[in-house]
Amino acid sequence: MSKEKDYASSALVTKKEKVINVIVFIALCLGAVVMVFPLIYMVATSFMTKNQILSGTLTLFPDPILIGKYSEVLQKGEFIRGIINSLKVAIPLLIIGGFTSALAAFGFAKMQFRGKGILFLALLATIMIPFAVVMIPQYVMFTKLGWTNSLLPLIIPGCFGNVSMIFFLRQNLLGIPDELMEAAKLDGCSYFGTFVKIFFPLMKGAFGTQLMLWFMGIWNDYLAPTIFLRSEKNWTLQVVIRSFNSYYAIQSDYALIMAASVIAMIPTMLLFFIFQRVIIESIAISGIK
Repeated sequence: MSKEKDYASSALVTKKEKVINVIVFIALCLGAVVMVFPLIYMVATSFMTKNQILSGTLTLFPDPILIGKYSEVLQKGEFIRGIINSLKVAIPLLIIGGFTSALAAFGFAKMQFRGKGILFLALLATIMIPFAVVMIPQYVMFTKLGWTNSLLPLIIPGCFGNVSMIFFLRQNLLGIPDELMEAAKLDGCSYFGTFVKIFFPLMKGAFGTQLMLWFMGIWNDYLAPTIFLRSEKNWTLQVVIRSFNSYYAIQSDYALIMAASVIAMIPTMLLFFIFQRVIIESIAISGIK
């Protein structure tokens, strides 16, 4: 009799779990639709005519489909210049800043020096300081240095390292045995040689993942370029799109604005979809070391 009761109760629990799972699944699907819909509608709008956009009718399949806005955007010199300026910022940051971040992570993970823990906590504390707090002092400083008419305010600070990247790479390095460090010392290898020859090759996966995430942040950065860049010839891609929105919205040419936004979104979307598994695994592993 007791066995029958246990079986009935377990069946009831299983049924409740299935109902809860179905409800959670439906809620997640609705949330996904709500989050993805603006993106889908943005792509659809880039293929619409002006009359279709202004008609107020909600449609995801425009008829007729207008594809000429993409070629029109790519023919605009300021848009191409914005892409080039964004690459001018991203390439030195990823090369120099990525290397200095990896070097700092190695120092915090494998080297022993006085005050290492306090210094690392102080470095992490800077993540909690929003950019809005420091942007005015930075603008004043860069103005006095004469950098606000160039891309230097966006490049130079990042070349000294990225705090988030340092943290995740340090977590990754903590999972590598310290015996490798001792073996390198016995072989007479310097700290820098140990980093370059032994530890850096072992952290290539995490390093590449962090570079991709940093590139996404640089490519989509809007606030800092808006504040620091005075000259239009130095505007990065997101600032150029902002100028498109200011100019073409008056003409109700929303399809061109959306086409420019879709083109700007393609590199980061491709990177994420191609390497999303590696990115998620790297972040998960680095977070639990």
